[in-house]
Amino acid sequence: MRRVRLTDTTLRDGSHAVGHRFSLGQARDVSRALDQSGVPVIEVAHGDGLGADSIQCGFLQSVETELISEAAGSCRQATIASMLLPGIGSGSDLREAFRHGARIARIAALCTEADLCLEYVELAREIGMEAVGFLMMAHLCSPQRLVEQARLIESWGGDCVYIADSAGAMLPADVRARVGALKDALTIEVGFHGHNNFGVAVGNSVAALEAGADQLDGSLRGLGAGAGNAPTELLAVALDRMGLGSGLDVFGLMDAAEFVVAPLMPFQPLPDRDSITLGRAGIYSTFLLQAKHAARQYGLDPRDLLMELGKRQALVGQEDQVLEIAAEMSGRAQVSPRAS
Repeated sequence: MRRVRLTDTTLRDGSHAVGHRFSLGQARDVSRALDQSGVPVIEVAHGDGLGADSIQCGFLQSVETELISEAAGSCRQATIASMLLPGIGSGSDLREAFRHGARIARIAALCTEADLCLEYVELAREIGMEAVGFLMMAHLCSPQRLVEQARLIESWGGDCVYIADSAGAMLPADVRARVGALKDALTIEVGFHGHNNFGVAVGNSVAALEAGADQLDGSLRGLGAGAGNAPTELLAVALDRMGLGSGLDVFGLMDAAEFVVAPLMPFQPLPDRDSITLGRAGIYSTFLLQAKHAARQYGLDPRDLLMELGKRQALVGQEDQVLEIAAEMSGRAQVSPRAS
């Protein structure tokens, strides 16, 4: 019988929503609850991946390797995964994660830049980790272009390629087309990671399953960046209804969401005005605060500014361009914001 592997990302993607402030005790409690409920993979890292503990990305409350060790030591059956973004994390970060208990490396790059993953996919395999390629912002690529990028990861020995709807910009038909294309073209597994900007993260995940996805991501209570992720407990229900989730304790995951994760959440992620706009624009949630600040300075509606950033396909690392674009939109010749 076909069985889909579920990865819970509460302790990585959820880190964004709590200001990267997970304690070791929280890592232990979340991991234990997930492990006892049969979740096979638990992802642990800074929200922006291994080695991102910095003033630019946000400081962790706890040492990253200690979070990984705490999670690994709390599990009897689950495997610990960690994400690495080339340019943020390093090979030494991956080796340290492995030394502290991570056994799956999820190497993430923009969907057009799979070549950046090569060094780390090869390193993961060298040190004995499963290697997963993560193609972020996948809405920016056609299905065929994604196939070209995914084949590179497969050729380097990757074990799985994920389509990541990082901006929550996809609808079920978009997911179905992309996952289906990869399933037709690859011999390795295909996964899907969804965000909930349009309120369809679970629906998109079901579409991925219908197209043959082998792996899915979720987070308890939907805890994650922007509008959050597909809730793990709801994915468990969907997998159960589809006959694909054997081994998952649905009630246990519901309890973990309600009694373990909900009390530590500063807010419940949901598709609010800001998140919907980010999804329509197809850009990362990291642009939101900068866009609001610049829009206030230049008398713009922040939604108009976010949509313009989307038209220009603004990417992480280009946040410094927000003021320039706001000035241009306001008709100013140079950046000279009024005092606020």
